[in-house]
Amino acid sequence: MAVIGSSSIWWTASTSSFTSSSGGAAVTPQDPPAPVQANPASPWVVRARLVHPFPSVLDGIVVAVVSLVAGAAFPLALQLGLSVMLLQFAIGAGNDVMDVARDAGRAGKAIPSGLVSLQAGRAIAGICAALGLALALSVSPLALVVAIAGLGIGIAYDLRARGTPFSWVPMAVGVPMLPVYGWLGATGTLPPVFMIIVPLAAAAGAALAIANAVVDVERDAEAGASSIAAVLGVVRASEVALLLQLVVAAVALASGAVLATPMGWQIAVAASALVPIGGALFGAFAVARGHGIADRELAWEAQAVGLGLLAVAWVSGLGASMGAGLGS
Repeated sequence: MAVIGSSSIWWTASTSSFTSSSGGAAVTPQDPPAPVQANPASPWVVRARLVHPFPSVLDGIVVAVVSLVAGAAFPLALQLGLSVMLLQFAIGAGNDVMDVARDAGRAGKAIPSGLVSLQAGRAIAGICAALGLALALSVSPLALVVAIAGLGIGIAYDLRARGTPFSWVPMAVGVPMLPVYGWLGATGTLPPVFMIIVPLAAAAGAALAIANAVVDVERDAEAGASSIAAVLGVVRASEVALLLQLVVAAVALASGAVLATPMGWQIAVAASALVPIGGALFGAFAVARGHGIADRELAWEAQAVGLGLLAVAWVSGLGASMGAGLGS
């Protein structure tokens, strides 16, 4: 279920960290070499990056809010959000375990810096996966099935898709699972409006994955890996990401108008749509002007947060316009 997400984006989204880590050569993880740089951040901050907290927490919040809109009580919404967050932690840690050779010498990464051992990284991934699945099972068997599917998408990215021109596919498939998981967990069913939500979320996931590939294009090249940004070129890739963001915003606004969403929610959707579009515009500008990774990563993070806001506003507006019928 990547957010609406790094590398996750769900099951996205552990496609980056969201410290981005999308792609890498096919290697067998080995004990990392001694670090060659001074740590640029607090050791505890670097350790926390192992689980890619930005997309993980963002995905959990989106799922919790969607479940609340569907009518879940707060404890159930919290349970669903925590389960997604833990599963995303597992995917993020697994991604860093697989990327240990590619990340060698990067002081901002927990395993290459020596702050977390390779064995501990594997253990953290396994424990988070087990806890996330246990929480899903405590909701319902159906929630567990969706959780296993989402975790599988993340694992497929870590093992097969990363470092290829198809590394964007897991996020495009995983992001729609965020609202699906939140709504199914709350109600046990999906309303017809998900025929719009699912493809729109897939487009959002593709946009995030492509933007993340633009961030990582130099790192991927150094590792001998490919990506959609390498195939298209960073200029065209950033333009495709912007186009997808515009499509997502246009469909969200149009569907709200057609379904008679309350005007306040339509305004909220329009306002929140400006954030991912602005992030994509900034990313395209940064690429055109030859700016470095930091600006491109900032643009990607703005798109991720903005899509999270847009998803919450849009789904909430749909819920307000259709009331209990939306979840029936």
